[in-house]
Amino acid sequence: MYHNQIKKVREEKGLTLLKLSDLSGVSVGYLCHLEKGSRRNPSIEVMQKISGALNKTITEIFFM
Repeated sequence: MYHNQIKKVREEKGLTLLKLSDLSGVSVGYLCHLEKGSRRNPSIEVMQKISGALNKTITEIFFM
């Protein structure tokens, strides 16, 4: 089963989906799908944007 840490880390940092979208440049809708697991295998560019906005590594967000 695919699982990432986007929602967990986002909530720990007190960020809304809208704020994370603003920081990362990734749409709210796509972030929502990634958090729920209904979308999988984001591109490396998207993983970099999200990880950077959350101040974590790609491994910490997507592969733990």
